[in-house]
Amino acid sequence: MAAAQTQREHLLTLKVMRLTKPCLLTNQPVLNEPWDMPGSTLEKSLEGDIRSPFGVERAGLGESLALPQNFGNIFLGETFSSYISVHNDSEQSVDEVIFKAELQTSTQRLPISGGHGGMVSMLTSGDSMDDVINHEVKELGTHILVCTVSYSSNGDKLHFRKFFKFQVMKPLDVKTKFYTTEEDEIFLEAQVQNIMNQPLFMESVNLEPSNQFSVASLNSTAFSTAPAYSADKVSCMSSNDTRQYLYKLTPKQRQPTTSQRTINAIGKLDIVWRTNFGERGRLQTSQLQHMSSAVAELRLQVLQLPDAIPMEKPFTLRLQVTNTSDHSMSLRLVLSKSKTGGLLWTGVSGKHHGEVVPGGFLQFTLVLMPVQAGLQGIGGVRLTDISCGKTHEFENFAQVFVYSGDERPQMQSI
Repeated sequence: MAAAQTQREHLLTLKVMRLTKPCLLTNQPVLNEPWDMPGSTLEKSLEGDIRSPFGVERAGLGESLALPQNFGNIFLGETFSSYISVHNDSEQSVDEVIFKAELQTSTQRLPISGGHGGMVSMLTSGDSMDDVINHEVKELGTHILVCTVSYSSNGDKLHFRKFFKFQVMKPLDVKTKFYTTEEDEIFLEAQVQNIMNQPLFMESVNLEPSNQFSVASLNSTAFSTAPAYSADKVSCMSSNDTRQYLYKLTPKQRQPTTSQRTINAIGKLDIVWRTNFGERGRLQTSQLQHMSSAVAELRLQVLQLPDAIPMEKPFTLRLQVTNTSDHSMSLRLVLSKSKTGGLLWTGVSGKHHGEVVPGGFLQFTLVLMPVQAGLQGIGGVRLTDISCGKTHEFENFAQVFVYSGDERPQMQSI
């Protein structure tokens, strides 16, 4: 009671109102068949409802706007805007009126300033000091808006404080997956789900790469027989909807080849969306990190391979083997029949190719004979380190299409 009495004795009052966009005022039409008991009563009721647009009363749509009736929800990445009014309710003037606003989170306390500086030299009876504060919300959890008003009256320094508590919720659920190729390229798949209780319009989803990579967006495709498609154009997402985005990251400089696993900084996802009346939200993920795959002591790369070949016609295959270990290897190449059995090696097997130092490589050309039609996997390559007797086997490391007849099939690239 004493605290309440002290609050009423102040000459100034403080009002805080959150600024939000209105919403569409709609109705829920109740319909019936003409032969039912209500007859045309419900139809006439809809026609007389101000919430029903003329001509489409049964659609449940609306053309009127309704002001927000409560504080509403605040989501991470949105801008919190509030209208502040300090009013002199007394019959006397007060001097040196100062208003301060701070936003307190679980980790920090941030001062928020409006456009008018929050200070006036005198506030006469019936006058008010108004201001609008804005802050982009960057943390989840409980937030407390702390408003402090200080002033002078008849030489006395007075002040009071008010607290406004609200929760900041998570608007989107972002999941990522990484895929690594033999050429050290990284494919990032991002799944973005709308977990708000309202639809949103996705404005942009971009990947800001780190200094180590260059990025290419793979979210649009164009086929010769179909219209172009772009994931960026599918912007409307209802509640619980999910969109998938794909990016290819290429290293700007090839990293030293090693068999040790390393952690690479990939970049950040920058997501911008808007809600029903254009309220903008922006969310940026933390630095995405990817654990590189464990590299074998020998890495096999295909340098040259045709995409399609006729059956029973030999073709050449050019390979490169890189020593990714920390010791030299004396390699012997042995060729055996692949597990699929559609391709047969021709030439010398068991040939010694000499010593390969750490980081060094060997290139050699091999010949295969296709004996079965269809998509055939290439395998059966064994490299043995003579110095220690360790054998490295490579199966199904490439594919080639084998066709029968003399006419080459048309290969369409995507």
